[in-house]
Amino acid sequence: MKSIMGLMQHRLARVFCVSLAAVMVLMISQGWAANGAANGAANGAANGAANGVADGTESFDDYLVKVRSAAIGNGIASETVDAAFRGLTRDERVIGYDRKQPEFVQTFDEYLTARVTNFRKQEGRKLFKLHQPLLDEIAGLYGVDPEYIVAFWGLETSFGRYQGKYSIIRSLATLGHDQRRAAFFTAELLKALQILDEQHVAPEAFVGAWAGAMGQSQFMPSSFLRFAVDHDGDGRKDIWSNKADVFASIANYLNKAGWKRGAGWGGPASFNTVDFVSLKPLNIDPSCRALKHHSRKMSISNWKDLGVVPGVQLVEQSYALVSPEAGASSGYLVGGNYRAILNYNCADKYAVSVGLMSEAIATPD
Repeated sequence: MKSIMGLMQHRLARVFCVSLAAVMVLMISQGWAANGAANGAANGAANGAANGVADGTESFDDYLVKVRSAAIGNGIASETVDAAFRGLTRDERVIGYDRKQPEFVQTFDEYLTARVTNFRKQEGRKLFKLHQPLLDEIAGLYGVDPEYIVAFWGLETSFGRYQGKYSIIRSLATLGHDQRRAAFFTAELLKALQILDEQHVAPEAFVGAWAGAMGQSQFMPSSFLRFAVDHDGDGRKDIWSNKADVFASIANYLNKAGWKRGAGWGGPASFNTVDFVSLKPLNIDPSCRALKHHSRKMSISNWKDLGVVPGVQLVEQSYALVSPEAGASSGYLVGGNYRAILNYNCADKYAVSVGLMSEAIATPD
C-alpha cells in the first residue's frame, strides 16, 4: 500500500479524466465507431460505441482486451486492470435484472409505506442524534440540512446495512459488453478502474448494487469521481465504511445540485378537482423524466385560489403540483430543494420519500 503522500503524488502526476472521451479513445483505437469519430461529437461517439458493441459478434474476452487498452492508454496502471480483469466472466444475473420489467406500478401510498417505515424513521432519529456533531459540521460546510443527509443514507442503504454484494467491475463489464447501453456502462467501467487505481477501496471490497451503484451513498463511479469527498483526510474517499466520507459525499452532491438550506421541499396538498392539463409548463427539462408529471410553478396564494390547499405550513416560494393519480383528491406541492433531490434519483415517489423521511428524522420522538 502506498503512503498517503505517495498516493497523492501518483494522482497528481496522472492527468486523467475517464469519461465518454475515454470511450472515444477505446473506439478509435479498436475501430469500434468510425462514424462517431468522424463526426467528432460526444453524442456521435456514444452512439458509435453502442452500435459497435451491439453487433453481437464480439466475445466478452475481446471486449475486455479493448477496455484494457483504453484504460492503460489513459494512465491506469496495467497491474490494476489485469488484477481487476483476472478470471472475469459475465454475470448473467445482471443481464436478467436489466431486462426485467416491473409487473405493476406502486401507488404513492404503497411506495411510501414500503420505504418510509417506522423502523427507518426511528433508526434515523437515533442515528441523527448519535452523529449530530459530525452531521452539523458537514451540513455547515456544504450548506445543506443535516436531516436530509441521514434521509438519503437511510433510503439508499438502510443506513449502510445493505450496500449490495455484486462485484462492481464484473457488473459494469457485463453491462458494457451487452447491447442495450454499452457506451454508458463502458464509460462507468473505465471510471471504476480509475477508482481502484487511486486506491480508494480494496478490490475485494469493491462491491455494490447489480447496476454499479456503490457504497452507503449508492454512487455510480462517475458520481463518485465528481462528488465523493475525503472528509477525514486519510487519502481515500471511502463511501463504503467511513461515515464522515459518506455524509460529506452526500452533502457535496446536494450542494452541487443547488441545495438551499432551510428552503424545504414541499408537502402534501388536498383539492377537489384540478385541471392539470391546463397547468402544464410550456417547457419541460428533458433530463428528468419525473418533470413530465409536474405542473408549472405558482405561488401558494395562486394554488389556494385554484382550491389546492397545502396540508402543512410551507415556506413562501413557488411550487409545482405533482400530477395526481387518477381519481385522487390529494397530491404534493413541491419546490425549494425538491429539484435537487430529483438530481439524486429522478423519480417523484423517491423524492417525496426523502422529504417525508427528513421531516420524521428532525421530529423528536
